[in-house]
Amino acid sequence: MQTAFLRRGLSVAAVVTAVVLAGCASGAAEEEAARAAAEAAAAAHRAPPVSLGDSVADSASIYLAFTRDMAAIEGGFESPEAVQAALRRGSAYNPDQLSQGLIAYASIIALQSPEFVAGVRQYASHRPTRERLVTGIIADPRQASYLPGSQAAAGLIMAALRNDIDALSRAADSIENDAYAVQARQDPRRRWAVTPGGDPVGRLDAAKARSSEPMRPSAADAAGLLAAAHSGAGLPVSGSVRQPPYPLAVERALALAALAALGAAGDAARADTDALQREPVSQACLASSKLNLFQCLAASRPSYEDMFCLGRHIVRDLATCTRGVAMPAAVVSVSDVVPVGPPVAPAAAPPVIVTPPTTPPAAPAPSSRPAPSPTERLNTGANTPE
Repeated sequence: MQTAFLRRGLSVAAVVTAVVLAGCASGAAEEEAARAAAEAAAAAHRAPPVSLGDSVADSASIYLAFTRDMAAIEGGFESPEAVQAALRRGSAYNPDQLSQGLIAYASIIALQSPEFVAGVRQYASHRPTRERLVTGIIADPRQASYLPGSQAAAGLIMAALRNDIDALSRAADSIENDAYAVQARQDPRRRWAVTPGGDPVGRLDAAKARSSEPMRPSAADAAGLLAAAHSGAGLPVSGSVRQPPYPLAVERALALAALAALGAAGDAARADTDALQREPVSQACLASSKLNLFQCLAASRPSYEDMFCLGRHIVRDLATCTRGVAMPAAVVSVSDVVPVGPPVAPAAAPPVIVTPPTTPPAAPAPSSRPAPSPTERLNTGANTPE
C-alpha cells in the first residue's frame, strides 16, 4: 500500500515538473521572439554605414594618378629620348576609363563634405524612406543635386577639379612654350630638336597600341581614396557653395556620393555605381583628343613637333575636357589638327554642346609668340585656358 502511494506521488511530481518546465520553455521562446522583433524594429530604423565599393576607388585612382603624372611634366627636355618617354606616358590612356575615373574621384571629393553626408544620412535611418530615395537617385541622378548639403559638396568638386585644370594648364604652357623655345638658334638643343626622328610610323603604331591597353589602378591611391570616402576626411579640399543646376559630371558624382552615404554604393551595387560613372561629354571630348593626338603624331617629324603634340593634345586637352564637364561652358571641344599639305577633313568628333555660361568668357591674353612656325601649322588656333 505504501509503495503504491509512493509511486502515485512520484507520478504527480513528474507531471508537475513537466508542466513547470513546459511553461519555462514557452516563456523563454516568447522572450526570444519578443527580442528578435525588437531587434528587427531597431534595424529598420538604423542607418547603414557609408559604403563605397572597391571598384569606384580603383576607378578614381586611375584618374588621380594619370592627372598628377601629366601635371608634373615640364618643358626643358634635354634629349629626343626624354620627349619620347613623356609621349609614351601621356599617350597610354583610355578615354572611357579616364572619364569614369573623373566621376569616381569627384564622388569621393563630395563625401568630404560633412554638410552633404549629414544631409543625406538623415534619410538613411528609416528603411522604406532610404530605399525609395536610392531607387529615385538611380532612376534620375539629378535628384541628388537637390539633397541637403549638395551645394557644399558641388563646391568642393568644382574647386578640386579647378585645381587639376590649373595644374594641367600650367604644365601644357611649359611644354608648348618649350616647343617654341627649342627652335631658337641660340638654344643648344636646336640641333636635335629640329632633326626629323626615325620611324614615325612605328611611333604612331606604338601610341595606338598603348591606348588600347586597359589602365591599371594605383593600389596606394585606391586605398587612400577608399579610406577618405568612408571616413569623410583625408583629402585636403575646400570650396565655396555652388548652386544647381550643375554640369552632368557633377550631377553624377553627387548621385554616386549620395548612394554611398545611404550605404547603397558598395561592391554589391556595382551595376549602379558603374552606370553612374558613364558620362558622355567627357568621354566624347577625350576620345576626340586621342584622335587629334594620332593625327598630330602622324604629321609630326622633328622632336619639337612631338613636344607640341604632347603639350597640346594630351596635357592641355585633358585640362580642356575636365573644364568642360566641371565648369559651365559654351562649347566643349579640343583643337583640331590641320596636317601639312592639302587640307583634309579632320577625323575629330564634332563639338559637344553644353549649357551656355551666364557671362561671356574672358578674352585670351595677347600672345607674345613668334611668327607661325611649322609646328603651329600642325594645329589650329590656341586652345588656352579660361
